[in-house]
Amino acid sequence: MSEAVAIASPAIRREPGRFWIVPPAALLALLFFYPLALIARQAFLDDSGVANVAEVIRVLHSRFFLNALINTVTISATATAGCLIVGLVLALILAFVPFPGSGFIARLIDTFIALPTFLVTLAFTFLYGSAGMLNAGLMEAFSLPSPPVDFLYSTWGVVLAEVTVYTPFILRPLLAAFSLVDRGQIEAASVLGARSFRIVRQIILPAAIPALIAGGSLCLLLTVNEFGIVLFIGAKGVITLPLLIYGKAIQESAYQVACVIALINIALSLGLFGLYRFAAGRLGV
Repeated sequence: MSEAVAIASPAIRREPGRFWIVPPAALLALLFFYPLALIARQAFLDDSGVANVAEVIRVLHSRFFLNALINTVTISATATAGCLIVGLVLALILAFVPFPGSGFIARLIDTFIALPTFLVTLAFTFLYGSAGMLNAGLMEAFSLPSPPVDFLYSTWGVVLAEVTVYTPFILRPLLAAFSLVDRGQIEAASVLGARSFRIVRQIILPAAIPALIAGGSLCLLLTVNEFGIVLFIGAKGVITLPLLIYGKAIQESAYQVACVIALINIALSLGLFGLYRFAAGRLGV
């Protein structure tokens, strides 16, 4: 009898632990699900509180929404591809090409994570803007009547700024993955006559795939929802979903339109996250 009581008592003592789910669940409901429910409700109601599904359909078929969606996907995919390429090249150099100060360079690149995005765009304006250092120097050197470099205020300017800001999110996991690569395999392949490109392709890159997936998916999510860079650069005709939501809600007070677009933006972000989890599960990341 005493043994039965001893066995049952731990289960009884563990039961109150079930209630610890209540505080985080309540906090999550208050800070996330409730605002999301308000956005979803506002998306299907007009300003008078009457259901207006026709407005939702009109927004989804509107030219301004489709253009913003195309711009968002194009900029995000291009910037993520740029981050993957630049981050991979930098990680290979920092990890496998010994040179003095490599650790300092890696830490310096890490500082970009701590910088606000508008600071990078401000620096780009000073460097590549119409009155920036590059244009001023070229106009003075070649007596040009107008600034010859104007890519900053275009889609490519936004992409370049995002690549600069988000490449460290690729570099960090890659350096961590490369630190686990067996250097003995590299030395053996080199002794057997394998060229550098083959060593990278057959030994180093397979170890980098999980890090590329993790960093690339994070960059994709961040660039899809990037607002500050696009707003601060002010590229003509470059309107993304976050910027469109801001314009409709703050500048035009079209709250139903803004909420409809916000729901699409949220669905896009969650879809990308779901694809990342699926790919990560298949590859064992």
